[in-house]
Amino acid sequence: MESHLGRYEIGEELGRGEMGVVYKGYDPLIDRYVAIKTIDLQKLSEKEKEEFKARFYQEAKAAGRLNHPNIITIHDLGRKGDIAYIAMELMEELDLQDIIADKQQPSIGEKLDIAFQVAEGLAYAHEHGIVHRDIKPSNIMVLRGRHVKVADFGIARMESALWRTQSDKIIGSPLYMSPEQILSHPITPRSDIFSFGILLYQMLTGKLPFDGDNANSVWYKIVNEDPPKPSSVNAEIPEMLDRVVARCLAKKPEDRYPNANELARDLHACRVQMSPANAAEGGDYFEGGRNADADKISKAQLIWIIALTALISIGVYILVDEYVIDRIQD
Repeated sequence: MESHLGRYEIGEELGRGEMGVVYKGYDPLIDRYVAIKTIDLQKLSEKEKEEFKARFYQEAKAAGRLNHPNIITIHDLGRKGDIAYIAMELMEELDLQDIIADKQQPSIGEKLDIAFQVAEGLAYAHEHGIVHRDIKPSNIMVLRGRHVKVADFGIARMESALWRTQSDKIIGSPLYMSPEQILSHPITPRSDIFSFGILLYQMLTGKLPFDGDNANSVWYKIVNEDPPKPSSVNAEIPEMLDRVVARCLAKKPEDRYPNANELARDLHACRVQMSPANAAEGGDYFEGGRNADADKISKAQLIWIIALTALISIGVYILVDEYVIDRIQD
């Protein structure tokens, strides 16, 4: 590998995928470390390289304009010979795959906190015309304090263009594809919502809703079969979450959530309803860096406040009434 790509010094390898390698890089101009994702173009003809270059810059620029707390920031992009690269915010914390595989599982409330933030990031990207196309655990980074960032917006579409020029191969992680991705139908934000539903199901139950011995068997189930309710796998999951997951995993896009904002609102509602139980587990629902439930009053607390206010009012009324009577008698 080159020692430099553009102005970036290339360091250790962080990961490897279908299309290239991710390295830790250093930007001496700004004095910061970044993640450098490379895409190898060696197998393409010169014409195909030019076509890919146009798509690469178009998609990367669009993704680079996304500025949201739950989306990893793209800093720069470029090309050196047959290597296209993207410089992005370096995340050295756990990805969601590590958390799912960990024996020490977060509470359901904490998992909802993570899911809510993913939905918030998706909603922002969709509002700006970007569909992720490859939502999966390894693209969800979880930082300290359970702060979540979604990675690789726009990159799946770049890679799909590259694969189509080579072999018409379907791009995306087979276990997390939507029916329309498998059937080569038009892709909309609701495709991301389906993939998110698979991710949420796996987070809640520890199991994938659609599994099989090979990609074809998984794809058949995604297109044709409904999975068991999450609560049938994990009895701690409330029925309201069954309904959220089922709506995400509807086979027809029009039967899913119309947008990720509505999905995020339902996840928020589930978390608020579960907050008394999850408070004992230490789970926190947070929005914008604060505990959003801290400002909310439960029904029991509200009834107590109303009753106490009424008693105080009655007491004051009696005292005033007695005082007035005494004054009259005097």
